[in-house]
Amino acid sequence: MPTSLCPKCHYHRQAHDAQVHPDICPRCGIVYSKFSARQQGKNLSAENTDAETNIKIEEDLSLRQQLVIACLYVPEKVSKETFYSRIFLLCAFAAWGFYFISAGVDWEKIGGSFMHNINLPFHEFGHILFMPLGHFMMILGGSLFQVLLPFLLTLVFVFKQKDTFAGSITLWWCGQSFIDVSPYIADAQYRALPLVGGGGEESHDWGNLLTMLDALEHTQAVARTSFALGTLIIIAALLWGGWLLRQQQKNIVSIP
Repeated sequence: MPTSLCPKCHYHRQAHDAQVHPDICPRCGIVYSKFSARQQGKNLSAENTDAETNIKIEEDLSLRQQLVIACLYVPEKVSKETFYSRIFLLCAFAAWGFYFISAGVDWEKIGGSFMHNINLPFHEFGHILFMPLGHFMMILGGSLFQVLLPFLLTLVFVFKQKDTFAGSITLWWCGQSFIDVSPYIADAQYRALPLVGGGGEESHDWGNLLTMLDALEHTQAVARTSFALGTLIIIAALLWGGWLLRQQQKNIVSIP
């Protein structure tokens, strides 16, 4: 029988868990009936129909629902201080995100921002990290690692730390990194932007990449695509964070 209390992690099902199968724990992912039967030492082989159903549920969970469960996780208790600080943080990142979005592919606003100074060291490290994979990947590695790092942090926060709100903020960073790269891509034909270390035209990552791909005439399209991806990711991150806070509001507790 499905239950509202998980026998393993003691998680109480909440209203927003309705999309998760009623026999699956939204937090730890166990199948209630199967776990309880094992705990009681019952022989499930005699219940072929139920066993097949449970196996199918577990397969569905691993393929589709595991990501949903992880991304929609909300802690059972949230302090008022934590909740309102997150509200403030989300509003700040929303304003900051729409500043970048409204700027368009503009090097002066994007390249002169605080976030560009954050992204730049990771960009340069990416060249070193991907160097063993060949010349092309070494050049691409700067921009690739710049957007990959915050995405990997999102996965860590969601699946390892179970801090979905922090995951929404690092996903915002991933989107901003795509926007940060777009002016560099747009400069591929002109190679006029100042480069780290004072490198000349031959050191321009995207000028070299698009030349190697024989796609230099598509420079602006690639830049606009990077900017559009960043915009969509930022909006998705803000919507995700807003939904999480709306659910967390129901779980606010006072801490003496």
